[in-house]
Amino acid sequence: MKKIVYTLFVGSLLIAASCSREPLNSLTSQEQEPQTPLSSAEIAKQIDDSFKNKGSFDWKEGSDALIWSAALEGQNILAVGYGTESFRNQPTDLNQTKQTILNLIAELEGKKVEELLVYDDAVLNYFDVQITKFQTVKKLRQLNSIRYIEPTGYSLPQSGPKSDSGCSTGGETIATADYGTLSTGAKIPWNYYTHKINQAWAYSTGRGVTVAVIDTGVSDNQILFGSEFDDYYSGRSIQKYAAYVDSWNPWSNTTDGYHDKCGHGTSASSAIASPNNKRGAPVGVAYECNLITYRGTSDVVLDGYQEQRGVTRSLTELGNKSQVKIISMSIGYPWSIGNVSDAVKYAYSKGKMIFAAGGTSTEYTNWYPVIFPASMAETVAVTGVEEGSAYTECDVCHWGSQIDFTYVMERGNNNHQPVAGYYTGQNSYFGGSSVATASTAGIAALVWAKNPTWTRAQVLARLKFAGSAYPNETADFGYGNIDALKAVRGY
Repeated sequence: MKKIVYTLFVGSLLIAASCSREPLNSLTSQEQEPQTPLSSAEIAKQIDDSFKNKGSFDWKEGSDALIWSAALEGQNILAVGYGTESFRNQPTDLNQTKQTILNLIAELEGKKVEELLVYDDAVLNYFDVQITKFQTVKKLRQLNSIRYIEPTGYSLPQSGPKSDSGCSTGGETIATADYGTLSTGAKIPWNYYTHKINQAWAYSTGRGVTVAVIDTGVSDNQILFGSEFDDYYSGRSIQKYAAYVDSWNPWSNTTDGYHDKCGHGTSASSAIASPNNKRGAPVGVAYECNLITYRGTSDVVLDGYQEQRGVTRSLTELGNKSQVKIISMSIGYPWSIGNVSDAVKYAYSKGKMIFAAGGTSTEYTNWYPVIFPASMAETVAVTGVEEGSAYTECDVCHWGSQIDFTYVMERGNNNHQPVAGYYTGQNSYFGGSSVATASTAGIAALVWAKNPTWTRAQVLARLKFAGSAYPNETADFGYGNIDALKAVRGY
């Protein structure tokens, strides 16, 4: 993830809100209905206080007033997770439970169910509704049949622009010291030598393994992800899907296509699967793997209703694609999102190995903990570290006990990993935990291609075995940097 700017979240807004009405979780289930909802600054302060005091935030620990107020800030939308599990075994499971909850909401809101229901997931046990009343939130949180209710349309105010977080479509000149070359003229990024990826290619190039990338899509302007994806070596494929709806209207279901308008998804895809090419572009870690791309979000920060729903849909659909072994997600959010968490668990239940970025912020806020969904037990969390050091996180990378692996992606001169650019003939640098995550997913593809009958658990065990800290695990950097040669050979 290139950039998530939360300068202690809302900066001056928090100072103005220093006399907020209630601290997080101070209101009980017996609280009286507030006369007015909390202000935007008051909501943000309660969230910020939770991170400062506990190092985390969860809507489940917030008051009824906090959730109600945040819902009103986010187009009145609540995500309701029902039942005891994230997803159902049969299409008819829990239908009566869901209908009972919807009828209660309709009664409390004084409207018909069809007027309130924004989205009803066909696989996961959650739905989205629009609400206005405090009592609706209060009553729902008292039901044992509900796992969570979250103001899924709410976005935390930021100190700077957020619409283009992590986005860049410009090209850069790659320094000659930052790459080697293959016989075709394709560039070998400098850090491949550090991880012995170039040596691992003698045993595996990822052929036969399908890796999926959930991100901002892939550029139609880069021929290496078009007609030349399979140009040099035959037999590999690329598929492109759209799940993100670029609309303020929560009822809208029409996507704007798979084409990347940000550039981040193209860079992540390049780090994994850019082909051996004759255009002088950097080659991907698993340059013969098959690739599936999903445009699930508009940028790297999942702070919008349609972004969260797009990523949820992407994960669910990929869970149902039997050919997919690995899912790479260089995207995330500071705290858990219920429906995305449900979808991660669904994809995981289908045997997918899910890599997620540990987080990238400004160098002043990279104290922030490992972000979601890398914070989940079902994902493999990766962060970036500097060249030539034991474990020193990159200038903007997060670290912590939930990190599983590190990846060297930053030089002393602050140059990062070269990747194929947004446009044909263009190259660029790609950094943070984003490139670390995508590249580590590529190493996993090399291992799985060498051992096609293996399970996810066996591949993960081999990655740990090849980690620089093995057999131990570090406090903040997991098993460390993976030796790709050792990972594919087993010695």
